[in-house]
Amino acid sequence: MSQSSDLFLPDSDKALHERLALAIEGAIANGLYPPGARLPTHRHLARQFSVSIGTVTRAIDALSARGVVRGEIGRGTFVGANTGAESEFIDLTINAPPPLLGHERLSAAASIATRQALALPQGGYVDHSGTERQRTVVAQWLSETRLNSSADDIVLCSGAQQGLHLAFAALRSQSTSIASEGVSFPGAIAAAANLGLTMLPVAYDDEGMLPDALDKVLTESGCRIIYTTPVCQNPLGFETGPERRRVLATVAAKHGAAIVEDDIYGLYAAKGGLTYKQLAPETTFFITSLSKSVTPLVRLGVLVPPRAHRTAIVRRLRAESWGLPPYVVELAAALIETGAAADTAALLRVEAKARLDLARAILGLAATPMPNGAPHIWLDLSPLKAEQLARRSSEAGVRITPPGAMQVGEPAIGGVRICIMTPPSRPILERGLGVLAGLLSSDEQVVI
Repeated sequence: MSQSSDLFLPDSDKALHERLALAIEGAIANGLYPPGARLPTHRHLARQFSVSIGTVTRAIDALSARGVVRGEIGRGTFVGANTGAESEFIDLTINAPPPLLGHERLSAAASIATRQALALPQGGYVDHSGTERQRTVVAQWLSETRLNSSADDIVLCSGAQQGLHLAFAALRSQSTSIASEGVSFPGAIAAAANLGLTMLPVAYDDEGMLPDALDKVLTESGCRIIYTTPVCQNPLGFETGPERRRVLATVAAKHGAAIVEDDIYGLYAAKGGLTYKQLAPETTFFITSLSKSVTPLVRLGVLVPPRAHRTAIVRRLRAESWGLPPYVVELAAALIETGAAADTAALLRVEAKARLDLARAILGLAATPMPNGAPHIWLDLSPLKAEQLARRSSEAGVRITPPGAMQVGEPAIGGVRICIMTPPSRPILERGLGVLAGLLSSDEQVVI
């Protein structure tokens, strides 16, 4: 395979040898140096990148430490046999928090949960929406973090995904379609499709749906359901400010439309203001979960529907799953009561900021919509470039979400979502981002 003279150092605040290591790793990911291939000599690389031989040595040492290359005395430096598509994948497609809930805190909560679960009546066959005590604990947690609630307001379910499905199902009789940004959460798209509901794209800016555009879609389509993730919109990553929320709630009220508010990333909220549930309590279905703010090991979802819909939702919950496994709810309640949930959320906010700063530096991003921390970022690319990057990064051992998975309606969207909280450690994230940076810096044009 011929070598290109067009390789260059990515723009970054990192040390020169780390920038060189990223450039070489990107060339390996591009296939310029396949597994087992010998790299050019240190002197050749120094001339090619206009750096010192010492810088090259430090870059190769860094790549060796990460297992990307290996040195053989008297023969040179070779690309590792397990680099690229054959290596263990770095998955940046799933919005999961890193494991910051420690063994001791989880074990202590599990001990409490075991005692509480064994004391439940009927062997655990209790209220489908959670016992009153369980709901009281969760309602208090919700009141302290995002939304003032009581035990009678909430329904406990299997993660926010089931909460979305329950909300959409409750509204199906009043609308056959759902309005959302033209780029939306794949889970919401799947829930709508499962219920035979059509997602309608609404034009948006860096704060969410444009009020005039939403008004137009509701007027022309007769749609009466609005789906929105106002904090760290998935996948675009913006936060809807207080004034925009107020205006959008007014548009919804004008048309008698219900709002399904997905607040699963509410722990990262920075702009303040009222939730849609606070602005329009009788028409808003508020949804959150402990999956993103504590751990997905406890997939406790919380749905706060309008009071008029609660009884029907509990009936559907009974028909679908007979409620959550009681032990899961007790474990979640124990994590809340012991303070582990609050402490973990605080750690996640710090970690999200650090990882976002890391991503900005490696990928050369001038700004991001939520600079204080977010679990994912959106790279705005043309549709062709986005598909190329998703394919080539997968071939290089890094999975990112392709644009088609998040598209609502037409035309084709451009951009990819990168979930920066998924890797269990920052070094693994750094390696994955380095591969992406190398691919983005390449000027290769591939027709797909």
